Amino acid sequence: MCEAPGGCGLRRALWVLFVMGMMQTPHTLKAQLRVEPPGWWTGMRDSALQLMVYGEAIGSCEVALDYPGVSLVQVHRADSPSYLFLDLELGADAEPGTLNFTFACAGRLQRSVAFSLEGRTRPAGHFMGFGPADAVYLITPDRFANGDPTNDSVPGMRETRVDRTDDYARHGGDLRGIIDHLDYLADLGVTALWPSPLLTNDMPRQSYHGYAITDYYEVDPRFGTLQTYVELAEKARQKGIKLIMDQVVNHCGLYHWWMADLPFSDWVNMQDTFEAGKQVPVTNHRRTVNQDPYATEADKKLMHDGWFVPSMPDLNQSNPFLARYLVQNSIWWIETLGLGGIRQDTYPYADKAFTASWAGAIMREYPDFSIVGEEWSYNPLVVGYWQDGAGNRDGYRSHLRSAMDFPLQRTLIEALREDEDWDSGLIRLYEALANDFSYARPEYLLLFGDNHDMDRLYTQVGESPELAEMTVAFILTAPRTPQLYYGTEILMQNSAKPGDHGLIRTDFPGGWKGSPKNAFTGAGLDAPERRMQQTLRSLLQYRKASQALTAGLTRHFAPEQGIYLLARQAGDETVVLLLNKQEQPVRLDLGRFAELGLEGRVFTDLVSGQELLWGDAVTLSRKGAYVLIPAQ
Repeated sequence: MCEAPGGCGLRRALWVLFVMGMMQTPHTLKAQLRVEPPGWWTGMRDSALQLMVYGEAIGSCEVALDYPGVSLVQVHRADSPSYLFLDLELGADAEPGTLNFTFACAGRLQRSVAFSLEGRTRPAGHFMGFGPADAVYLITPDRFANGDPTNDSVPGMRETRVDRTDDYARHGGDLRGIIDHLDYLADLGVTALWPSPLLTNDMPRQSYHGYAITDYYEVDPRFGTLQTYVELAEKARQKGIKLIMDQVVNHCGLYHWWMADLPFSDWVNMQDTFEAGKQVPVTNHRRTVNQDPYATEADKKLMHDGWFVPSMPDLNQSNPFLARYLVQNSIWWIETLGLGGIRQDTYPYADKAFTASWAGAIMREYPDFSIVGEEWSYNPLVVGYWQDGAGNRDGYRSHLRSAMDFPLQRTLIEALREDEDWDSGLIRLYEALANDFSYARPEYLLLFGDNHDMDRLYTQVGESPELAEMTVAFILTAPRTPQLYYGTEILMQNSAKPGDHGLIRTDFPGGWKGSPKNAFTGAGLDAPERRMQQTLRSLLQYRKASQALTAGLTRHFAPEQGIYLLARQAGDETVVLLLNKQEQPVRLDLGRFAELGLEGRVFTDLVSGQELLWGDAVTLSRKGAYVLIPAQ
């Protein structure tokens, strides 16, 4: 995710807006005590809990707690008098109930706050993460469907404008819109749903994308409520769809409530520059300092301490209180929603010792969970470094099950678009997949054709339906965890403005009343769009029950004549992918593939529906993908 809200071109304007306006904004949060996390659970593996308490002059108060099984171990006072940090120990005998904290403040009346301790309702085996048996569907919620127009504009927030003609304004998509179309996702064959962040982004402009969080415990009211978010998780689960939460620990939004009164002098990186009213340096984006044995301290410092953009303060995870806050926040959301995974934004920008401890804490609490980190690198060695079990020479262990496979994504697109030659075209895809020897568990890498930060797939392949078909066919048959972006199934594109984030995240047809085209029902789709949607539906639905595609062995043959064959095998099931770039019909000799043991078998092509007998040869009559499954 590489942008300020609305694009990096607004950096200076946003900075001036903050300096001139935020400090004059009335801050109403100190009138009552704020406690984060707002609640917790008994029976957690980690019995320690740290509460952040915020309120006027609370730092001068003495704290008392009397609750069976819960001990107040230590009280920490911050640099700001508005904060206290309370260390609790939750004993094995602690029962669910309400903890009443009493704060005795010099010269003031006593203050109190109630804290809820709940019993866990989900068994340990409930928290199953996503993996190669799943198909992940990425949504930009503001642009998917508007299920509740009453929350489009919320009075009191810094951005209240809704304008669907403006690619960078809010459009009104929300949680209710996603809930209303879970049947569509289930029918498509989706098994894991990844919406971009849904927490409050109370930013003055272009707050729709969600990556400038201003409250880590609040659902953005323009998307819905916490109850609506829980409803989404529960109803998705009932349809066999896991919910993945997009989280951001590297940075927050400039208008996060704590930015007007930071707890410690080192809560954010380069805090002295910020508090002096000067523009803070941005990161150098030199992410390889995390692996580079020759990297200088200067490059490392600017990479990790520089702000992502001036509108997104860089959090200092080396502060132990902030580190604990972020770990507990992630666990709170996992437990509250019953998540099936976390996607962590801008993964290599945060302190890597922290991210290892963060991921480690989550995986100790939920051993079957999944976390995928965003490392936008086209170097497989860099991506592989972040996957747990990599055996890194520097001894670093990430505890991260998955990473995003940007190297294979780029190579896939280039291999399909390039002319065929000895060292170009499909041979590059063949050789890229051979790099899997360097990954600890390549099947857990998240492979995709496009996402919310890059040109849409149909634009990347030059609006060729055949190349788009080949791309998704490979993604869904390769030994990977596949991810699709909303609208890929109907060939949505941004060709008029390549690289434009607003157009990349355009509205899904049918998500708003009066749409002339409705992808949910199929109304108004043209023939190529209907074909792609049906092809994806067929592939995804078959994949859900296919041991070959989700856990099978992989074999592939060096491409010849512009044709590449990849096979997945498990038991008696064999699935064959043929990628054919030939414009004219071509006869393919099958003798070369004898070691697959398929002679005499009958297959059905999932794309065309035609049957094929595996004999001496087969004629491929069209350019595109052939996904051959055992005939029923």
